[in-house]
Amino acid sequence: MTNPDGTPLRSGRVTNKTTAPLNSTRRGFLSLMGTGALGAVAGCLGGETDVSVLSAGSLASVLNSTVGPGFEADHEYGYRGEFHGSNAVMRMVLEEQKQPDVIVSADASLLRSRLPDSIAPWDVVFGSNALVIAYGPDTPIGERLEAGEPWYEVLRSADAEVARSDPDLDPLGYRAVQLFELAADYYGVDGLAADLAANLVIDPKEPHLLANIETGNRAAAIVYKNMAVDHELPYVELPDQLDFSNPEYTDYYAHATYTTEDGTTIEGTPVLYNSTVPSTAPDPEGGRAFVKYLLENPAMLSENGLVVNERFPHPHGPVPDEVLP
Repeated sequence: MTNPDGTPLRSGRVTNKTTAPLNSTRRGFLSLMGTGALGAVAGCLGGETDVSVLSAGSLASVLNSTVGPGFEADHEYGYRGEFHGSNAVMRMVLEEQKQPDVIVSADASLLRSRLPDSIAPWDVVFGSNALVIAYGPDTPIGERLEAGEPWYEVLRSADAEVARSDPDLDPLGYRAVQLFELAADYYGVDGLAADLAANLVIDPKEPHLLANIETGNRAAAIVYKNMAVDHELPYVELPDQLDFSNPEYTDYYAHATYTTEDGTTIEGTPVLYNSTVPSTAPDPEGGRAFVKYLLENPAMLSENGLVVNERFPHPHGPVPDEVLP
């Protein structure tokens, strides 16, 4: 079999993450998430001297444990973060449930299509990510993945249970379905997409997606690479044609679609994180200062598993001069 571009077939490779010394800040935050303390953090959204950030859940760890504290140390502002699926973020803003100073999306096209120019006339793409398959190494499914069996054969097994986030709230959830659709074409296996999708289970809260893997109650999950890195879990890397990380395959990703409950059909797109300060921000000056800090510190993102290279930052629309580094 060959790839869509005619090159020889390349299956995903397994990256075994060795156990590193626990980072007290990051792992402490993850532990708080598991005990519900994230809700207490989120409840402070919109304090008088705090920059409030409403963000995609996949960035919860890096923003709360690294970027947020760094911003507070360098500025007169405080920081408060709240995290949901990107679809839910846009819905909250549109329905005026939340009025954040900063919005961060895990799908640049979603922010631009859902929020009108009157709310978000500009945004800046600041990084990318890749889909991976995180797994529990001590589970039967995890042992097979660890041994290097083709991931798509392992995950189509009758005993495989694969977690994903809610596709009607979060791009990660619908990208899991799109991944399986692309994989059926990429590997040339009849019925593969349906077999894989049949084993998907929904975890409605993206930041908690890996908790059951860490406890051994679930074998695998479709997540972003930075999430697996944050949780120090082993993961299977996928070919560029399937992991939504490479803009060179934008047209190929678009072959896979997903239709949400509200009837919106979404084409597969590269994973591109973007941010904006909405026109409704209570503190737009503070919001712009936070976005600028985010753009000026790409190492904070790359150290947490995100892709930040010469393609970023990429402005879109009339970005204020004080935002760009």
